[in-house]
Amino acid sequence: MTGALSVAVEHAQGDFHLSASFSAPAGVTALFGRSGSGKTTLVNVIGGLLRPRSGRVVLGNATLLDTERGIFVPPHRRRIGYVFQEARLFPHLSVRQNLAFGRWFAPRHEGGLATEAVVALLGLAPLLGRRPGGLSGGERQRVAIGRALLAKPRLLLMDEPLASLDETRKAEILPFIERLRDEAGIPIVYVSHSVPEVARLADTLVVLEGGRLVAAGEAAEMLGRLDVAPLGLSRDAGAVLPGRIVGHDAGYGLTTVATPAGPLHLPRVALPEGATVRIQVLARDVMLSLRRPEGLSALNVLEARVAEIMPDGREGGAATDIRLRCGGAALVARITRKSRDGLGLQVGDAVFAVVKTVAFEAAPESHGPSEGEPAGLRPAWRA
Repeated sequence: MTGALSVAVEHAQGDFHLSASFSAPAGVTALFGRSGSGKTTLVNVIGGLLRPRSGRVVLGNATLLDTERGIFVPPHRRRIGYVFQEARLFPHLSVRQNLAFGRWFAPRHEGGLATEAVVALLGLAPLLGRRPGGLSGGERQRVAIGRALLAKPRLLLMDEPLASLDETRKAEILPFIERLRDEAGIPIVYVSHSVPEVARLADTLVVLEGGRLVAAGEAAEMLGRLDVAPLGLSRDAGAVLPGRIVGHDAGYGLTTVATPAGPLHLPRVALPEGATVRIQVLARDVMLSLRRPEGLSALNVLEARVAEIMPDGREGGAATDIRLRCGGAALVARITRKSRDGLGLQVGDAVFAVVKTVAFEAAPESHGPSEGEPAGLRPAWRA
């Protein structure tokens, strides 16, 4: 019964009012927004931990909530897995025993991932005999995810699962969440206020601000918009491009990736030709020129046209965002307002986008990760 998720909620709690309505296909749906925007409240409504004043939640062909019809499926019957910010494992049980606890909630007549498959998917084999107290934060979260999966959920809710982890532990666990996204076949609602996490994981993006849904849609398109303030205010704002490796230059140690915006050149990537990747281009790493630059070390120069210029006034800063059309894709450049005025930029102008840094993620469907080391977002490279 997995499939599309449809949510429409109105709820008031004290001075806070939540109003959100969206539909999302199978895959990862990211609920994005700053602290206090309503992300956790919305996810608790979906999970049945909160009964809203009015609303409707439908997953596939199962109606979980419909206040008009008096339908409220209790949490334990919704078959929704919930992964919290803290792993919440049983400290006196081993990893194997914690995983086995999840199976108690699994309907025996339903299919789903076997224990061996979950252990392999999340790289848990070396941890099975250990107790939570001897695990890193990332390892504990992987066990928590495994326990949720073994309950055979129809939907997985992940409420900022990386918020309590440092950057090293985040880098440890993100590749496993990517593998979960691409191999488990379970829709995921992922709560985050991190643009890099959203860019890396999400298929659909739902943006909340002050309890109100301000935008929802396909993640790559949403990340390139200028009118969504919670996204634009982030230092990590930018665009995401699908790409395919089309060649390697052994002599110079370079790899060429074809994208809808044009070819991008990276230091040598250890993936075969034809492998698909996900490219993240941050707005702060894009420079603009009215003429094709000469005598420049940057290899990635793309022909573009100005599609939109952000009006002045975003929190009084010196910078402004420019949305570009590059071939069949959108990019965003973050430049100073003084540079914008000095160039005399207008919508429709032809420009050249100089991409200083790119980051990429290998897509597992075209490149299987090595044992224990899932493909993931590589460090950003200067190009």
